[in-house]
Amino acid sequence: MTAPMTFADLERMPDSNRRCELRHGDLVELAPPKQEHLLIQRGLRRVLEKAAGGAGEVEIEVGFRPTPEHEYWKADVAFVSSERWLAIPRRGNLQGAPDLAIEVLSPSNTASEILDKEQICLENGAREFWVVDPIRRQVKVSGADGYAATYKPGSPSRCRLEDRLAGPCRLIRYSSEA
Repeated sequence: MTAPMTFADLERMPDSNRRCELRHGDLVELAPPKQEHLLIQRGLRRVLEKAAGGAGEVEIEVGFRPTPEHEYWKADVAFVSSERWLAIPRRGNLQGAPDLAIEVLSPSNTASEILDKEQICLENGAREFWVVDPIRRQVKVSGADGYAATYKPGSPSRCRLEDRLAGPCRLIRYSSEA
């Protein structure tokens, strides 16, 4: 049995154009995102930047280390508070999960993978974890405080999500119509 890969092992690998994550010590190569995925990421980023104001940074494909040794992930979209963002070393990565981690579902995602990411992020710094499902046109929001809800365009709960952070449901509607 091979020992799990560490983040230090990952850093020693030759640079390449590969997109990869380190999950529980296994190197996982990621497929390049499709246009719909990119449109959703970009739309979420725009809405969240406006909602965040100067409270922090919103970025796409944010590399972070939810746990120290055997994990290195990329959030499709992330919000990181200004204090935490400024603490990231110039040549380093965010330690712990982003304050808000968002995963946009792709055909390559498994339910187990998403549940695992949600749990680990919420246990390691994320205040919220969102799963955006472009096929079902919904956003599942989970909070570190135990809050959980699924929002769909036109549902009564839609307004609460829009109050939370400026309405990602309309972005799903936009991306599905494109």
